[in-house]
Amino acid sequence: MGKKQNKLALDNPQYYTNRELSWLEFNYRVLKEAKDKTLPLFERMKFLSITASNLDEFFMIRVASLKDMVNADYDKPDISGMTPKQQLSAISKQTHELVTAQYNTLNRSFLPLLKQNKIHLILKHEDLSKEQAHFVDHYFKKNVYPVLTPMAVDSSRPFPLIRNKTLNIAALLLDHSDASVFDFATVQVPDVLPRIIEIPSEEKEVRSYILLEQIIERNIQKLFLNHKVIDATPYRIMRNADLSIDEDEAADLLVEIEKQIKRRQWGEAIRLEIETDKDERLQRMLKVALDINDDYIFSIRGPLDLTFLMKMYSLDGYDHLKAPSYHSQPVKGLSQEEDLFSQIKRGDILLHHPYQTFDPVVDFVRQAATDPNVLAIKQTLYRVSSNSPIIASLALAAENGKQVSVLVELKARFDEENNIIWAKKLEKAGCHVIYGLKGLKTHSKITLVVRQEEDGIRRYVHLGTGNYNDSTAKLYTDTGLLTCSTKIGEDATAVFNMLSGYSEPESWNKLSVAPFWLRDKFLYLINREADHARKGKEARIIAKMNSLCDQKIIMALYEASQAGVKIDLIVRGICCLKPGIEGVSDNITVRSIVGNFLEHARIFYFLNDKFEEVYMGSADWMPRNLDKRVEILFPIEDEQLKKEAIQILEIQLADTVKAHILKQDGSYEKVDRRGKPILCAQDYFCQKAIKDAKAAKAVKKDFKQNQRTFQPMTNPEENE
Repeated sequence: MGKKQNKLALDNPQYYTNRELSWLEFNYRVLKEAKDKTLPLFERMKFLSITASNLDEFFMIRVASLKDMVNADYDKPDISGMTPKQQLSAISKQTHELVTAQYNTLNRSFLPLLKQNKIHLILKHEDLSKEQAHFVDHYFKKNVYPVLTPMAVDSSRPFPLIRNKTLNIAALLLDHSDASVFDFATVQVPDVLPRIIEIPSEEKEVRSYILLEQIIERNIQKLFLNHKVIDATPYRIMRNADLSIDEDEAADLLVEIEKQIKRRQWGEAIRLEIETDKDERLQRMLKVALDINDDYIFSIRGPLDLTFLMKMYSLDGYDHLKAPSYHSQPVKGLSQEEDLFSQIKRGDILLHHPYQTFDPVVDFVRQAATDPNVLAIKQTLYRVSSNSPIIASLALAAENGKQVSVLVELKARFDEENNIIWAKKLEKAGCHVIYGLKGLKTHSKITLVVRQEEDGIRRYVHLGTGNYNDSTAKLYTDTGLLTCSTKIGEDATAVFNMLSGYSEPESWNKLSVAPFWLRDKFLYLINREADHARKGKEARIIAKMNSLCDQKIIMALYEASQAGVKIDLIVRGICCLKPGIEGVSDNITVRSIVGNFLEHARIFYFLNDKFEEVYMGSADWMPRNLDKRVEILFPIEDEQLKKEAIQILEIQLADTVKAHILKQDGSYEKVDRRGKPILCAQDYFCQKAIKDAKAAKAVKKDFKQNQRTFQPMTNPEENE
């Protein structure tokens, strides 16, 4: 048992890792997947693309927020003891190193491998052959030139708005009438055109491609006929995209958010990317015009915005360079031929996506929309797909005369525009739409269907760890529960009454809801395990989540570890807890799984003196989830389903392929496989889902055959 320490000692900043630096460690883990030579080439390219899009968002939100703090002279240290200014300094150093690692992976590994696989990606237009150059020039004249808008900068034309995340080309010009005058101009690379263009190849069986910005750069002189182009180079900027909304002053939240979205394009420039081979005068002009510090200027040895690799992944003809695609399987024990409500009535149904299909969730709302016995549907929506079947079903339900109430969270970051569109569509269809709660984001995933049945009103509920998004449900690992538990149904009604009105229940039957009750629930469960350990009983906690950075939760875990509780954490991304500190966190292990699917489920296990308890929910152990969002934690009480949930955790703890182990210094290393079986948790669940589906199909086939064999005896009177 660890040495007992007082609570104040657990505030020591040395016991915590900075949140932002921990996130950068996560992006390094994604980059490790890009470097994994056991993966097919295009899968590796996909991971490199993800590191780039991750870094974009990190700058637009996290770095932008820290810069705002510094500008406001806010210097309070975080739980790791770092001030905002110190964090920015450390972030600048690490992100420059990360970008160097990204482009080393591209240039030293991917480009040679692409050539080996007869794919020629031409990154400099100077490398084009004569035939290719002719093709490119014709393509420019026919397809690109009409779309471009060159913008000169001089005394009558101020520096234009350079839009966030857009790719542009800066040009240094020499006026033909005055050789001593250098001018600056810029042109945006149009995102309405494909960025990757296939061009004729010099060799048989080789396919060649060039990027759109290189086509424009080659022909840029045609845009400035009265000037000589001295140099031209691509560049790209990130802007502060963290919306600042005064909800107390906003008369209409929807209108206010629409205004703020437009202002995103005008946010402070916080990062400039520019290709290495450029005239230094161009960089100086951009630096002054954008008012950007040297620490946030990135000289890039290669094409800007590596998300183009995801577009390459979508090119036809390269299936041999990709992993075989996985298709979600039917849910074990669930029949598509039987009414879904009848099946839920027989017992709770546990869903595990994307290994099992998301269809039951879509069907749950679809059947409710057309079922004459359904009286009302209530749902929270945080992120939905661009062509959501759930939205269509909710609209249909309202048109069919049912009471439909939907909370559409307009403040879901980067989905604001999409959610505004859906909110208006649902209102037009006759749904009662709530735009979210003042000061809070509604992040919970809950659907309530109220149905009139022979024995009275029955409430059916879906609760999940992931969004009602049929697209991301194919990529994110999530869990969900379909139930008609009376107590959960009562709680679900209370949740929606709280969201739509001013009704806050004094107590809950089964659900725990943030921001008022969930933190206390988690602390109670952790402290209960510590109490069991102090009494000499076996104690165990297993918790799976996306991020862990809440200090009160971490302190409770440290105290539980000191008491002797064995704690295994599966944390995909940010983890501010440090494992393995003598006398503090000796009994805590932390692992992160980065694989083909994005780990997104939140599952919590507590041994509770061998009366095992399992919970799932929408919340991570972060201050924003516990204090500033509406989140729901729900129990898994059916014993068989509980075993299945525990197995999910056990398999992930046994992963020796995609798991990374957190060390005390904040770094991660792959699991030491010596003496352990090779096990990839994600592959295991794919294979298990396929096996279960085949077994169910065989049982169904046998049942039908037996039914045909014995059908004459089912009704003796008919036979007579």
